Amino acid sequence: MPTPPADVIVAIATAPGRGGIGIVRLSGTDLSPWIRGLLGRAALPPRQAVHANFLGGEGAALDDGIALYFAAPRSYTGEDVLELHGHGGPAVLAGIVQRCVELGARLAEPGEFTRRAFLNDKLDLAQAEAVADLIDAGTAAAARAAMRSLSGDFSREVRALVDALVHLRMFTEATLDFPDEDVEFIEAARARDQVAELAARVAGILQRARQGQLLREGLQVVLIGQPNVGKSSLLNRLAKDDVAIVTAIAGTTRDAVRQQIEIAGIALHVIDTAGVRDLAAADEVERLGIARTWAAAAAADCALVVVDDAAGISAGDEAILARLPADMRRLVVHNKIDLSAWPARVESHGAVTHVHLSARTGAGIALLESALLQVAGWQATVPDQFLARERHVLALKAASTHIAAAGELLASLAPALELFAEELKLAQSALSAITGEFTPDDLLGEIFSRFCIGK
Repeated sequence: MPTPPADVIVAIATAPGRGGIGIVRLSGTDLSPWIRGLLGRAALPPRQAVHANFLGGEGAALDDGIALYFAAPRSYTGEDVLELHGHGGPAVLAGIVQRCVELGARLAEPGEFTRRAFLNDKLDLAQAEAVADLIDAGTAAAARAAMRSLSGDFSREVRALVDALVHLRMFTEATLDFPDEDVEFIEAARARDQVAELAARVAGILQRARQGQLLREGLQVVLIGQPNVGKSSLLNRLAKDDVAIVTAIAGTTRDAVRQQIEIAGIALHVIDTAGVRDLAAADEVERLGIARTWAAAAAADCALVVVDDAAGISAGDEAILARLPADMRRLVVHNKIDLSAWPARVESHGAVTHVHLSARTGAGIALLESALLQVAGWQATVPDQFLARERHVLALKAASTHIAAAGELLASLAPALELFAEELKLAQSALSAITGEFTPDDLLGEIFSRFCIGK
């Protein structure tokens, strides 16, 4: 349903800073005052590039460039859109924006162009979110997955599930409304089959969504351990660069060193921290570094607890492992096998994986990378991942719960069709929230406020 006539918004649509080309974008109803005031023309032909001077208030040229006009509804927002492609100097672009404001436009809020596209049915909510995710993608794999979501792959699968739920609800509701009429309801066995099929389809999409969430968000990994076990050397080896200072002096790393690395398309945000030891043996600066180490560990998704392979797991290492949050994913990395003369290997001791490697020679690094992906939950065999957000995963989990409850109701000797119909309705509502068919306004505000201005 198109939105009512909206005010005209304006923003710089290109990244901040200087560049060869900069774009100022306007969107709203009836842009003729801006076409006359900025270009000195009565009108512009739709979807054609027109060379023109961009004029200031006194008729002097602010810039020289290309104007593109998109008439509603054939535009990104579904409204009239005017794009001014000029030189990418900040002062030039700011001058054009100021002139647009003088003519009556207002500065766009973050994500307001895409929000209007959503409200005018140019994009559904999952596709709108994919716009921001494509811009923010940190790896090529994440960008490809975001593009699948933007093209509608995710939305089509969700809508197919909704359609199947609606079909099943139709027969159920008809039976409830006309119990004495000759209305064909699905026999119990067929209904159970359909519910089982729905459950399996939701589970498959949920699996892909979890993979997409990992692609989008990556994994926060903290390197933690006692001094001189090789944490900084391990960071340098993983990053394939000398990003951290390495010396034989205990306590060289005083503050957290952050580096993003990529493994199989997954962004890992790795934090090298100060070595943890008895505070009485540390100076004031090192004590501050140790405090920051524990703060970084508390915020991480996964801990790489680095120990000296020759020494084994000492009482100090045990204390570090015990202090980590109980539910934190962790790997114990036995470094310096080049000194202990043991081969690179992976071992499991209970629920904890131990990787033996050498950060100095690189032996065993591939084993650590594979173990990290396994701990993160990455499954390379899952096909065609689409980028997903936490709210998508939560909505799919909710739908799965309601469908499971519907199946349990059907399994009883005397199914309560009213409750069965309600569970199907709740599952449909959860899925529809993904594409924005049933979405509160406050959630929309939260989603679009995280977009960049001009998009």
